[in-house]
Amino acid sequence: MKYAPILLYMVLTLLIAGCASTGDSLSDKREAVLKMKNEVLAELYKKKASAESEISNSPGYAVFSNVNINLIFASFGGGHGVVKNNKTGKHTYMKMGEVGVGLGMGAKDFRVVFVFHNEAAMTRFIEHGWALGAQADAAAKADEKGGAVGGEAIIDNITIYQLTKTGLALQATVKGTKYWKDDLLN
Repeated sequence: MKYAPILLYMVLTLLIAGCASTGDSLSDKREAVLKMKNEVLAELYKKKASAESEISNSPGYAVFSNVNINLIFASFGGGHGVVKNNKTGKHTYMKMGEVGVGLGMGAKDFRVVFVFHNEAAMTRFIEHGWALGAQADAAAKADEKGGAVGGEAIIDNITIYQLTKTGLALQATVKGTKYWKDDLLN
């Protein structure tokens, strides 16, 4: 319990950062999402150089910024992102939310990149967007200090990369995640 005040501070900081405005106009909000996408891709390419050609040769990809909070038996999170169709160049702006059950405590701010290996997988993601899975991870990171176990997975013709930005979390959860089109930005 002696770490509870630190954990509470981190949770509140992440929630406030996650709720921060990305701009006043719709174009400002779209620009903020595209800037986040470019920063995340640059970070991914530094950590895994082969991802750049994988992404450029794919039908499309998605990049999301997420904040996840786990309070003992429940976890929840939310974020935003964009899907880019490499063939047409079109961007589809999206939101995400997740809820789960399991043991854990903590909060983390992380980024997810989805690489679609065929057009059907990309269309299914945009139109239906559900993902259900189990997650076990540990993160203790602030900017470039600390470490996080994240990684890479290939599921249903989609490669998924996770990059942890900041957080202090130890959790094992089963959660459902929903991705949906952002009606305001599309």
